[in-house]
Amino acid sequence: MEILKKPVLTEKATLLTEKLNRYTFECDHRANKIQIAAAVEAMYGVSVAAVNTSVVVGKLKTRSTKAGMVSGRAAKYKKAIITLKEGEVIDFYSNI
Repeated sequence: MEILKKPVLTEKATLLTEKLNRYTFECDHRANKIQIAAAVEAMYGVSVAAVNTSVVVGKLKTRSTKAGMVSGRAAKYKKAIITLKEGEVIDFYSNI
């Protein structure tokens, strides 16, 4: 099970990073807080102070086709907000 799928790099997540030293990740929906904290510490070499998780329900999507209106739902996912200890940072852009 790959626990961390990708970082969430939105405006709101960036503001959390700048002001409160919190980083947001999209995670496997079966992972718990202990597994997520261990994965972040192993991957980025930082110390995790706290982990907050939430399940994001997929948005309802509708599109018009030749057959008529087709509606569906985007996939749900688990979002983890990681608070790091004071003085530690994660740089997403250095390993490009």
